[in-house]
Amino acid sequence: MELPTQVATVAQVIQLAVAPVFLLAGVGALLNVLTSRLSRIIDAFHKLENSLLEDSQTTDRARSLASISYLSRRARLIHWAISLCTSCYLLVCMVVVTLFIAPELQLDLSRAIAGLFIAAMLALIAALSCFLREINLATSVIENLDRSALRIHGRN
Repeated sequence: MELPTQVATVAQVIQLAVAPVFLLAGVGALLNVLTSRLSRIIDAFHKLENSLLEDSQTTDRARSLASISYLSRRARLIHWAISLCTSCYLLVCMVVVTLFIAPELQLDLSRAIAGLFIAAMLALIAALSCFLREINLATSVIENLDRSALRIHGRN
């Protein structure tokens, strides 16, 4: 192979790899949001755990236990979202590596690249679904408090 042809091939591979790299940046930002949410959930969990260790009234204890159960569901969803985003990230990295390896080994890995990319998108879709469900859980508490406040205000 001539040198200009090799340079052109590498340039084409780099052009193909740019789109997945932008995807990696987006997934990385999403991972940052997810880990931040998980950190807040863990902090809230620890506060509730400490309040349970103190001598508290039965109603406060029941409310704390219910909140811990609720936070546990949220944490589980965020955990799944983080795991799926990380899987997506790894799959996209494999796409980029395969884009570079295929021309070097003179192999047609287009099906493998397509399969990896599809798997990455499915993992991202599942992660976003978990994230959306966690957001729904988080906002449902606000809606429930709002309903409770309306009932109390209506009684007074």
